[in-house]
Amino acid sequence: MTPTVFSEPPTLIGHRGLGMGTVDGQLENTLESFLAAVDCGIRWVEVDIRRTLDDELFVAHDAAFRDGTFLTQITGSQASHHGVLRVEELLEGLPPETGVVFDVKSCMEDATRHSTRTTAALLARVGKRCLGDRPVVAFSFDPSALRHIREELPGMPLGWTTWLQFPIAHAVAGAAHLDVQMVAVHAGSLWPNAATPPADVPQLRQVVARVHDADRQLVVWCPTESQSQSCSAAGVDALVVDDVPRLVRTLSRPS
Repeated sequence: MTPTVFSEPPTLIGHRGLGMGTVDGQLENTLESFLAAVDCGIRWVEVDIRRTLDDELFVAHDAAFRDGTFLTQITGSQASHHGVLRVEELLEGLPPETGVVFDVKSCMEDATRHSTRTTAALLARVGKRCLGDRPVVAFSFDPSALRHIREELPGMPLGWTTWLQFPIAHAVAGAAHLDVQMVAVHAGSLWPNAATPPADVPQLRQVVARVHDADRQLVVWCPTESQSQSCSAAGVDALVVDDVPRLVRTLSRPS
């Protein structure tokens, strides 16, 4: 039986903190944004993980700064001068009961490294220090990153993230046979879209049932307000949401 990670569907997860971009004056992936999300009453935040040239881990969604400098080309000290948040600083600043979804961003440089030195393996060592102290899980678009984490830290729950409009059937089957606890799909995979004929998109409740039949949990990232309500009604386990204050209000209203 796969352990349940998100026990109160739909669990709300703050996307990059309070939400992508700037929400209520708080810039994404800053300690202030994460703490503001917690103040809204949610219990989980989603954190983008990247590494530097000297193997320090930072909270950053994009691989490069606006001037074209890649995080993997600079040291941790230089990254700090750019104002990027260290993972350790985030974990020290968050309340211990706040769950963290680490979104591992593999880089091209990982291709030339041994599996024990990839971004994912470095994150697993951080996870080893905090596993048991707070709820933590790791997601990634890169299936090999999930394997590297499992090798380093078998006890960390894992989720496979799939891309925009990725076929939902592939996502559900793939997550089950990767043997990860969760599949995290973009909301666009759950409704008819330019990449998938409408007849090929199952009803949302059918998707949830198949994921649960496979003993996994379904996470949906970046749903709109109306999509969030539909996901909640269908029994989706967790939602990675933007504009956390608005979504908290929306989903707390009686339907």
